[in-house]
Amino acid sequence: MNEERKGPGCAGHGGLSHDSCISLVPIFNHLTDEQMEEISSHTHATHFRKGETIYRANEPSDSLYIISKGRVKIYRISESGKEQIQRVLTPGDFTGELALFSEDIHDSYAEAMEETNICVVRREDLKELLVKYPTISMKILSEFSRRLGASEKQATSIANEKVETRLAMYIAETLDRYGEGAEVTMPMLRKDLASHLGTTPETISRKLLELEEAGIILQLPKNRVKVLDLDALLLV
Repeated sequence: MNEERKGPGCAGHGGLSHDSCISLVPIFNHLTDEQMEEISSHTHATHFRKGETIYRANEPSDSLYIISKGRVKIYRISESGKEQIQRVLTPGDFTGELALFSEDIHDSYAEAMEETNICVVRREDLKELLVKYPTISMKILSEFSRRLGASEKQATSIANEKVETRLAMYIAETLDRYGEGAEVTMPMLRKDLASHLGTTPETISRKLLELEEAGIILQLPKNRVKVLDLDALLLV
C-alpha cells in the first residue's frame, strides 16, 4: 500500500487533514469536536494514484479506510475472470469495516478510480474507540444494513430486471444521493457502470441514448446527466 504517515492532526497529500477526513464520515460526525479530534489522532493519511490497488481479495483485513478525496471502486472477480463492481465510494464513504469485528481477509478488491486521499484507522485503535463511544457501533451497523439491502437489490435487479430498468434505477438512486437539483455527475464511467449493472458498455450507451431520445434524460459533458422527467424514469 502506498502510504504517507503523518502525526496527529497533520496534513497529508493535497492538504488532506485527519480532522476533515473524520468529520466527513457519518459514523463519526455525530460526535463532539473533542471526540472527533481524539479519533483523528489514531489515523494516518494515505494517497493513491489512479489505478492503484488499495487492497486485494485474500489479503489480511485489519483497517478501516475512509475516503477523503477521489473515488474508489469495490469489486470482485468472477470464476470466469470478469470484474463485477459492487459499489463506488466517494468522499465520506468507508470500506474495510469488517476488520472491526474479526481478524479476517478481504473478500473483494479496492482500486482508486482517480487521485484519491484516504485516512486509515487500524483495527486495534478502532476497537478501543468502539468501547469508549458505543454510538459509533450503532452507526456502523446501520451502514451494514444499508449495504446489505443495496447488495440484495442489485442482485435481484440483475437477475430479474431489463437493462434499461436497471440503468434507470441506478440514475434515479444516484440523483437522490449525489444530485444537484435535476443534474448529477455519474460516479462511474460506462465501462464500470456496465460491470456494476451486469451488461456491456455498448448496451449502456445505447440505453442512455434511448432514454435521451424519449425525453427522459439529457446527457451532458463530463459524465453528467440531467433528469428531465423523473416520473418517467422511475417507470422505465
